Amino acid sequence: MADSQPDESADISMSTETPVVEISGSVAADDSIPNPENDNDASELPFSGEGAEEMDVEAEEAAPRTTYIDYLKSPVVGLLVGQGDEQALLTAHQGLLVQSPWFRDACEKFSDVVSERRIDLVDEDLDAVGCFLEFLYTGDYLPRKIPNSRDLERDPSTPLVDETGDQLLKHARVYTLGETLSLPAIKSLASSKIHCVNSTAKGEIAYARYVYAHTQKDDQAIRAPVANFWATRSHTLRSEAEDEFRGMCLEFPQFGYDVLSEFAFFLCFGFW
Repeated sequence: MADSQPDESADISMSTETPVVEISGSVAADDSIPNPENDNDASELPFSGEGAEEMDVEAEEAAPRTTYIDYLKSPVVGLLVGQGDEQALLTAHQGLLVQSPWFRDACEKFSDVVSERRIDLVDEDLDAVGCFLEFLYTGDYLPRKIPNSRDLERDPSTPLVDETGDQLLKHARVYTLGETLSLPAIKSLASSKIHCVNSTAKGEIAYARYVYAHTQKDDQAIRAPVANFWATRSHTLRSEAEDEFRGMCLEFPQFGYDVLSEFAFFLCFGFW
């Protein structure tokens, strides 16, 4: 955006690529070469030693605390999410959005005089973005985990057993959105909820297909449990989803390789 003619509105697309800047390391200094700047003792520098530590403590104590009201007083940003009939315009406070490095970079492109701030997330799932916003404002998203258990709060609108994999996919989409937005905290939360869902073989296959289609090969935090699950249970679950399991192996050879690797590990070390 040119500085000379500020726009009245600003749109940012999720697909916008952020330039990558590579910073090369500097050459290490040679201690054998005299350096006049090193002749002065460090204690002679201003704010060195105990005085500097005291000033740091005073600065921290004097720094104003960001309150929840401060977040709510920040500019409101429109988020255009989804496509077709599922598309919706959501809003959130910029002060909370910028906790995500991705949103921080996007919001930095807004001019101070812009009348409307909007970011397009048309390729993202509406429910996943809703869970993300709920997490920003409350620190969690529904359904919440029951303390000291491996269960989630009961949602009357969902079945006790996830026959289709929809409940697993809900948290998987939150996980991949967290990866896009560079928010490890919500990724960890979503991953922990995935392990609380009671699903079936077909539901697990639907979840595995999403994971292998939308995560990186080296993302073992979410891929390894999938491979482990099928390596230890495929002989009992295959009868429930024989065709789906075979199709998954053909569609994602890496899935078949990972399952066989886990299976071989159990055989070699007697964990079967």
